[in-house]
Amino acid sequence: MRIAPPFSPLRTAWRAALFFVGIGVGASHAAGMRTWTFDDVPVGKVPPGWRVGATNPQGPLPTWAVVEDPGAPSDGHALAMLRPNHRSAGTFNLCWTDVVSFQDGTVEVKLKALRGHEDQGGGVVWRFRDPDNYYVARFNPLEDNFRLYVVRNGRRHQLASARVHLPAGRWHTLKIVQHGTRFEGDLDGRKLLEGEDDTFEGPGAVGLWTKADAVTAFDNFTVHPDNPR
Repeated sequence: MRIAPPFSPLRTAWRAALFFVGIGVGASHAAGMRTWTFDDVPVGKVPPGWRVGATNPQGPLPTWAVVEDPGAPSDGHALAMLRPNHRSAGTFNLCWTDVVSFQDGTVEVKLKALRGHEDQGGGVVWRFRDPDNYYVARFNPLEDNFRLYVVRNGRRHQLASARVHLPAGRWHTLKIVQHGTRFEGDLDGRKLLEGEDDTFEGPGAVGLWTKADAVTAFDNFTVHPDNPR
């Protein structure tokens, strides 16, 4: 039997200080939850442990990088899809990480649509196997909709959709809650999507997504697995 150490006010204060310092860095995590603020990542770089790719690539891979944004929700930095480097309307631009393994729980991000003629906005991917197999939820202010898809073998199938009118050029909060085959999608605190799908039931990576020429900034990317691995 393990005996708990005696209570120490000094030790408790020291741990609390470490916790609050950790919140301000580019990636923090506690009790299985992980948040990327991108504030400790140099401008022009991709965060450590993240990779860039594309679904249905038609040319060079897109350019993702951390940018300065004084209005970013965290503190001045955001991760953005800056240039698609292609003219394909059917290419999905990806930046993902397998630092955490996510099956059930919550994925949340703040995003700001900057520009795009073919598409705008973007969203999150989860239970990500590879650039051709994953779930994605995205908000598109150009089309005034919020949708959830499954991408299998590079082909996208719509699972849920909602009409929503929110302005581009402002920060919005997109959240996905996944439990088993059930999912819910929230936008700015409103539950707009729900449904069920069993295409990918096991854990996978997580990341960020835009389509075609949608240039979008992301901040405060938070992953909270129910059963962290």
